[in-house]
Amino acid sequence: MDKVGVGIIGSGFVSEIHVEAFGRVPNAQVVACASPHNAGAFAAKHGLPKHFNDYRAMLDLPEVDVVLLALPNYLHCQACEDAAAAKKHVICEKPLAMTLDEADRMIAACQANGVLLMYAEELCFTPKYVRAKQLCDEGALGQLYLIKQSEKHDGPHMPWFWDVDLSGGGVTLDMGCHAFEYFRWMLGKPPALSVYADMGTFVHQDKTRGDDNATIIVEFAGGCRGIAEESWAKKGGMDDRIELYGSAGVIHCDLLRGSSFETYSETGYGYAVEKAGSTKGWSFTMYEEAWNYGFPQEDQHFANCVAGLETPLETGEDGRATLEIIFAAYESAGTGRKVALPFTPPAGKRPVELWRR
Repeated sequence: MDKVGVGIIGSGFVSEIHVEAFGRVPNAQVVACASPHNAGAFAAKHGLPKHFNDYRAMLDLPEVDVVLLALPNYLHCQACEDAAAAKKHVICEKPLAMTLDEADRMIAACQANGVLLMYAEELCFTPKYVRAKQLCDEGALGQLYLIKQSEKHDGPHMPWFWDVDLSGGGVTLDMGCHAFEYFRWMLGKPPALSVYADMGTFVHQDKTRGDDNATIIVEFAGGCRGIAEESWAKKGGMDDRIELYGSAGVIHCDLLRGSSFETYSETGYGYAVEKAGSTKGWSFTMYEEAWNYGFPQEDQHFANCVAGLETPLETGEDGRATLEIIFAAYESAGTGRKVALPFTPPAGKRPVELWRR
């Protein structure tokens, strides 16, 4: 194929990021989008030749080779199954699904139809984090014994995130998934052995029954621990950083401050660091945000996978493993005890329901 044809389901924040990212991928082109809300405006803004209110109509297009799922969590499973039945490869934004049963259905549908299911965890493509992993793999830090990942801001972009019936959980589900798959990737994807979590709704009780601040410890085979610190309650803009501790060294890596500059404005302006509450006064203005997070690199990799040039680094099975850790975290926070893995949650339960009993 000359170029991989991409169809995007969704027209919100993450769809904006991916359409920009695919614009930097020479062997891929976004050829259509689908959304019941503003597909026409999204297509016009980005110069897309076709748009649809119903994504199932988009699946009939022969020029669509791969479908990107950038829609609310509760819709992932059905959209994935429909795309697989139409013989389209699937890229799924995080988290993979709302339940482990849905994750299994998605994996099975793609396998049965001979298409790829790729899990869009951008931290595995973030340039700073990729370089940090290279150093660790070369032995620069010796034996890793502790990994920390922190992502904190004052709340998500889209209103459906706050509704646990649509999202399945709070900040642990929304952003802890980044940490858990990042830990697995850094360590070579060993089994997770146990999870201990503390979470609460400290600031946004008026908006959600989900957690808005969480600290989670994950123990992996081989002895390394991962600590995730995730928050929707932190004011002042986004913080995103990692710390790696080994027997022979340490790495501290701030993802955002190295790709921003200081600005002072009395009036304020569009946005500075992602999810900044205000841009009046001093702020950190972002540039090359999508590249710094790794989205173009991620989408280039997935396009190469569809073209048969590479093997997916992140798969549906990885998304399921991450989701299992998420369920264990909510179970731990709900019971106040460490939870061993493998962990099988009650059938049909969303993650938040193991905490909000």
